[in-house]
Amino acid sequence: MRRPRVAALPAADLVILTIREQRLNVLLVKRGKKDEPYFGWLALPGGFVRPGESLEDTAKRELAEETGLDGGKLPLQQVRTYSLPNRDPRGRIVTTAFLAIAPNLPEVTGGTDASRADWIEVDELRSTPLAFDHNQILSHTLEHARRLLEYTTVATAFCPELFTVSELRQVYEAVWGVSLNPQNFHRKVRRTEGFVVDADKRRTDQPGRPAELFRRGPARILYPPMLRPNQGDGSEDPAAQT
Repeated sequence: MRRPRVAALPAADLVILTIREQRLNVLLVKRGKKDEPYFGWLALPGGFVRPGESLEDTAKRELAEETGLDGGKLPLQQVRTYSLPNRDPRGRIVTTAFLAIAPNLPEVTGGTDASRADWIEVDELRSTPLAFDHNQILSHTLEHARRLLEYTTVATAFCPELFTVSELRQVYEAVWGVSLNPQNFHRKVRRTEGFVVDADKRRTDQPGRPAELFRRGPARILYPPMLRPNQGDGSEDPAAQT
């Protein structure tokens, strides 16, 4: 007896995060094809896998086509696969979400099936419906990014090549949505081996005492971790106390 098979189309969707003016932003496109579902709705960039493509290839191509950004310069990380049968009205479509993080990405423009692409502040999207199941994908990926900040050094990916500890703290505050104690945070960063490396330079283009500049260090895992405040398990990190 032959087992029934399910035909499904593979796709890739992207959650591209950056910090603009000290606020966490996500890249969204406005769906522009009138004969496609959710015409005019905001959605995550993404599309179907073409013959001969990997999921990563699709993610990079869609990023370039819909936003003009070079996917080859943005490290992409697989986060989760979404496969509910009714997630897309066009049929059985299984999509894999990718996360990319980069510092202060430029303005973008729409392309192919996107009429417009814009950076939107994450805080503005709390009550905004997105196409398909993209609210859920965005929510899951944001939480994934927040946890990455706790246990890895990925926060430095939001920063330019040279940055101050204050700018790194602002990354945590923007992604977590909390205020952190500057002195405690500074001590935590400097005491964590390999987190940052002194660049032997100071920022002199701003008023006040010149600030020390740092580069991303060799470490990729934070030990001990930089825990978010108010996690409800008694393990609040002293760097997060205000």
